[in-house]
Amino acid sequence: MDESQIYAELTAIFKDIFDEDTIKVTPELTAKDVVGWDSLTHVRLILTVQKAFKIKFTTSEIGRMGKVGDLVMLIKART
Repeated sequence: MDESQIYAELTAIFKDIFDEDTIKVTPELTAKDVVGWDSLTHVRLILTVQKAFKIKFTTSEIGRMGKVGDLVMLIKART
């Protein structure tokens, strides 16, 4: 799976989780950039991503994710 496919899937997930059709998922996007991205929403987001891509992240991997680009690199490495 290439990065453009990952970003397309993540965009659909972000739009659903945050109920925001205009959200732009970019490598530099962080929780501070998205209204409503709190700790509970983060857990929901990670669980949805894991299910969609049929992968699992370790707790330390989740803790090291600072921006969406980090998430994409992990997904790319696992798919």
